[in-house]
Amino acid sequence: MNDAVIVDVVRTGSGKGKPGGALFGHHPVDLLATVLKALVERNGLDPALVEDVIGGCVSQSGEQSLNITRTAVLAAGFPETVPATTIDRQCGSSQQAAHFAAQGVLAGVYDVVIACGVESMSRVPMGSSARGADPSGELLRLRYPEGLIQQGISAELLAVRWKLERGELDAFSARSHQRAAATAAAGGFANEIVPIGEHVTDETVRPGTTAEGLAGLKPAFPGAPGAERFPEIDWRITAGNSSPLTDGASAALIMSAATAQRLGLRPRARFHSFAVTGSDPLLMLDGVVAATHKVLDRCGLSIGDVDAYEVNEAFAPVPLLWQHALDADPERLNPRGGAIALGHPLGASGTRLLTTLVNHLETTNGRYGLQTMCEGGGMANATLIERI
Repeated sequence: MNDAVIVDVVRTGSGKGKPGGALFGHHPVDLLATVLKALVERNGLDPALVEDVIGGCVSQSGEQSLNITRTAVLAAGFPETVPATTIDRQCGSSQQAAHFAAQGVLAGVYDVVIACGVESMSRVPMGSSARGADPSGELLRLRYPEGLIQQGISAELLAVRWKLERGELDAFSARSHQRAAATAAAGGFANEIVPIGEHVTDETVRPGTTAEGLAGLKPAFPGAPGAERFPEIDWRITAGNSSPLTDGASAALIMSAATAQRLGLRPRARFHSFAVTGSDPLLMLDGVVAATHKVLDRCGLSIGDVDAYEVNEAFAPVPLLWQHALDADPERLNPRGGAIALGHPLGASGTRLLTTLVNHLETTNGRYGLQTMCEGGGMANATLIERI
């Protein structure tokens, strides 16, 4: 079987996902088109060779509607013959795009394909695609008569279940900012960030963040719909130990190893194994544990064999419970900071994690890297890559 390899990975810097943020003035099509264009230009690749572009985007409405990935392909100047599609697996959308792309290569359907993602949370607010509509339906209400809940309450429930105290959550979150700030100061993100105008940094990173400072923030979800159903919650999730609303885009150039060799391109990593799983839609965010076990079982590795783990920091309880459940080395967990600092532009986060993971493995001479992502509705993806 021919290897599916990663030739290059790029991303934008993060922008605060609100009016006035660094990327607010840029249409989401332009964000995605910029990383697509950079990907082929950096590698001297004729874009006509790209057989498909698979993009992730969660709020597919307004400026992100009507198959935004195809629109971005055209905006990037690719030939009209290059097709594209947009998928939604919630926060893991572009990670799933990378799975589909690599699996297409392994199946012999693609030689050259791009996986990517975009989200402009400042211009297309989270939940826009469901606004004014009931997304559940009668049969789902029969199965869950009390209704499902939003992710913030799920994070609270997981903190209770795993006995994660407020101080531990805040300390982890401060560490995320400190690690991201240290990486940026050392130039560690320089090879992965594509400029958007003059913006070449991660606006969401706050170098001076401390656990003591975060301790003063008020809980974010006591007044959320359905909160009254859970008297066991003592409310410890805040804006400081959650990922911020973020704008951004990211992309990965994926091809068969034989095609890379024929084109004279050096693969940076190969896809080793994939997993996706469903989980309790009420708890919603703990599927990362089952997905990780599944991907490790498939490839016969243990967590100790993996040199770096990227576990998306949607909320601080997620990577912390993952770390405890897997007995994972905290020094290998999100070593360059995570989404609490670097942001979580929903549809772009999967290939953003992949971008950071590939660059970290190269910098540290690591061999195996794992990324996993919790997803709305109770799902999770896991990907294991091997540096070449």
